[in-house]
Amino acid sequence: MSNDPNAPRFRVRPPVGWINDPNGPFRWRDRYHLFYQHNPDAPVHANVHWGHASSADLAHWEHHPIALTPTPGGPDEAGCWSGCVIDDAGTPTAVYTGVDRAHAGLGTICLARAADPDDERLTEWKPLPTPVVAGPPPGLDVVMFRDPFVFNCADRRWALVGAGHADGTPSVLLYDCDDLTDWRFAGVLLDGKDPVAVGVFGDKSVGWECPHLYRTASGDHVLLVSLWDGDPCSTGYLTGCLEPDGQGALRFVPRTGGRLDQGRDFYAPAVLQEPDRALLWGWSWEARPQEETHRAGWAGVLTAPRVVDIHPDGSLRVSPAPELDLLRPAEPFVTAPGRVPLPHTYDLTVTACEPTTVSLLRGAAGRELTVRADPASGTVVLDRSAWPRTGREGSAPIIVQVPKGPELAVRLLVDGSLLELFVAERAMVTERVYRHPGDIAELVVEGAGARVTG
Repeated sequence: MSNDPNAPRFRVRPPVGWINDPNGPFRWRDRYHLFYQHNPDAPVHANVHWGHASSADLAHWEHHPIALTPTPGGPDEAGCWSGCVIDDAGTPTAVYTGVDRAHAGLGTICLARAADPDDERLTEWKPLPTPVVAGPPPGLDVVMFRDPFVFNCADRRWALVGAGHADGTPSVLLYDCDDLTDWRFAGVLLDGKDPVAVGVFGDKSVGWECPHLYRTASGDHVLLVSLWDGDPCSTGYLTGCLEPDGQGALRFVPRTGGRLDQGRDFYAPAVLQEPDRALLWGWSWEARPQEETHRAGWAGVLTAPRVVDIHPDGSLRVSPAPELDLLRPAEPFVTAPGRVPLPHTYDLTVTACEPTTVSLLRGAAGRELTVRADPASGTVVLDRSAWPRTGREGSAPIIVQVPKGPELAVRLLVDGSLLELFVAERAMVTERVYRHPGDIAELVVEGAGARVTG
């Protein structure tokens, strides 16, 4: 692994090279599997393969050989792009976007099957030679077509595909794929002209990438999309009902929604639906100059697994997966407010009863990385303006608003440069913050009655 001091140690990333979208989170033979977009040769977005890691406990991960490699002359010769993994009659099967040399922005839907389903580590995969969907359906003027996600509903198997249309409208397309080798286009599940979607997402995105769907404890569904406006932008969710459309297909009727992650370094989330919960991972890209990334030899990391649901009002419910407690040290590094050195990796919860400031990092000239929480106003502010990041959104403070109350709990998972902030099980913020020589990682909590555990 990299000796870069900003490299995360416990989150999933390959030893070297590039990583982007998480693909195909999957449970098989009592192991969790995560696949991901990967360039094994350089920390740049090119030469896309599927990397692969697995875990028995969601906390400790084992890296495996590359699962999918572009096939010379095949439908994926220019990259094995995003998709999912499902159990197809006892055989783990990857459903992914294949791109050939002349794709012009349109992918195909390809399959690859585990060579040995009895291998709990699923270390070998065999792609099918021809795609199951050669391109978008005719008559819709689709100019972006990628990222299949397969799910079950109404005793059938269906798939979502992310799309964008020539007039600038994003959409999610629906396919009936009960037979995984025979896909039938079943209509547009939802598009960007829907009034709820416009109210939540605005009208800037021209494509919806990586559509995913999870079922909530109440029986509703949540549709996740990554908003593409010519570049990766941000992520959003819509809570609503998945119901029959009267013509043998399905429609999604949204009720409410919002931004999925409030941070600037999160994209392309993927969901694993389990019987009693849904788990989510996202991709966190680098937010430092390209020359630093090249020197480090690696780029990108997957977030910690997050349990997602909804609150009764339809808003997002999110928290770190409880299995992450396995990474806690035997003794807590902090139990009360005070001045405490912070390790490279930590899991910290601060509960505010009054306006409270949590300082995490100090640099030259009094610069500080802080989290400010005020339960009376339901406001949390992440201020990292002294630690600039590259990218179009800069380093302005991030303000998160949640319901007011007598207390407000914030939880911070920090692993190297990856900072994941969870606010009262209602919001998550993913940011990359890079330490520099001379910076002091030290916890200082100021606020009457604040409680601290880590």
